[in-house]
Amino acid sequence: MSLPRLSKLELQIMEALWNRGAASIREIQEAFPEPKRPAYTTVQTTVYRMERKKVLRRARKISNAHIFEPVVSRHAAQRRLIDELLSLFGGRTQPVMAHLVESGRLTLDDLREAEKAVQQLAKKDKQK
Repeated sequence: MSLPRLSKLELQIMEALWNRGAASIREIQEAFPEPKRPAYTTVQTTVYRMERKKVLRRARKISNAHIFEPVVSRHAAQRRLIDELLSLFGGRTQPVMAHLVESGRLTLDDLREAEKAVQQLAKKDKQK
């Protein structure tokens, strides 16, 4: 089953769960910074929608509060977002890489890590 598309708010909720582990709706809501904190009911509605999408689940119940935990890993969600971004460029990575270099967000250390990953991938392909 492929990972469903997540909205910005859904990604922020997932980020709260990835960072703190299982949490109640109140704990998720309180993880948002104060000036831009969504209403409790907004978080609640979104969490229930995410549960239907099967990206999180109810882990247990404490008193009246349901405790939710992520089903989807941060890595899987990041891969989905990156794949969506690249599809906007016809699958080409060059425009994205050029922007990262020009904006100063891609460092020499990042490039070295990427080169190591490409070499390891090539090595695995050779062994097959």
